[in-house]
Amino acid sequence: MALYDLLFGPFIEFGFMRRALMGCLALSISGAPIGVFLVLRRMSLMGDVMAHAILPGAAIGFLLSGFSLFAMTVGGVAAGLLVALGAGAIARTTPLREDASFAAFYLVSLGLGVMIVSIKGSNIDLLHVLFGNVLALDDPSIYLIGGIATVTLLSLALIYRLLVAECFDPGFLKSVGGAGGLAHFLFLALVVLNLVGGFNALGTLMVVGLIVLPAASARFWSETVPGQIGASAIIGIVSSLVGLLVSYHAELPTSPAIILAAGAIHAVSILAGRHGSFASQALRARHLRG
Repeated sequence: MALYDLLFGPFIEFGFMRRALMGCLALSISGAPIGVFLVLRRMSLMGDVMAHAILPGAAIGFLLSGFSLFAMTVGGVAAGLLVALGAGAIARTTPLREDASFAAFYLVSLGLGVMIVSIKGSNIDLLHVLFGNVLALDDPSIYLIGGIATVTLLSLALIYRLLVAECFDPGFLKSVGGAGGLAHFLFLALVVLNLVGGFNALGTLMVVGLIVLPAASARFWSETVPGQIGASAIIGIVSSLVGLLVSYHAELPTSPAIILAAGAIHAVSILAGRHGSFASQALRARHLRG
């Protein structure tokens, strides 16, 4: 009975815990393929850049309407898309590399966003935007996250083959006149949508962790793209569940607890994953010597 209360009691007894779990589950499922393709395309840090890129738009929405989900979402999406399209266009039309272009936009966006929030808000307001409050998710927030997850999965199903081809041979689609550029920009738009959906729950500084950490861990458990997507989703779900429970029972901040749970799973994956971990390499070396 004690184990039952420990694992299931908080979710049965409190509605805010159930809503937090539902939001994190949707983010984990939606963010899994996004994170896997970010890792495969060597754009892991790009997720962090884009998380900060949405901050000015969300901050303007906050400045105009307070903690209005609609205003902050519209502002975040607009700012994120502007940065994604602008940085991508500059990288494709000038000698500046895409990572450098995104870094420049990231620095400006972060400074602008923090300044806008500070003009009206207090430090508490700024912490809410940066670190989120997953235990305060309401029904509209759940609907938003669920809707973004649905759009993401349907869109990725349409451009899945293009993304895989671009990951492993970026020049192939250009040589055959494919729609690689369109798929790339659509993928960036989906990254923005997921970051905007997650920042209200985990904050702009934490949401990228739930997208990238499970994807990075999944590479140690599967060598195929579908396998990595599935493993990433499972790791994200487990991280969310463990983080919520640890946060509740130990009275710790929820968003960091979820990210640290994902970090712990990542450490285990590095040590004992099926592919490329220290344990698998040691077993392979022993087998070759034998």
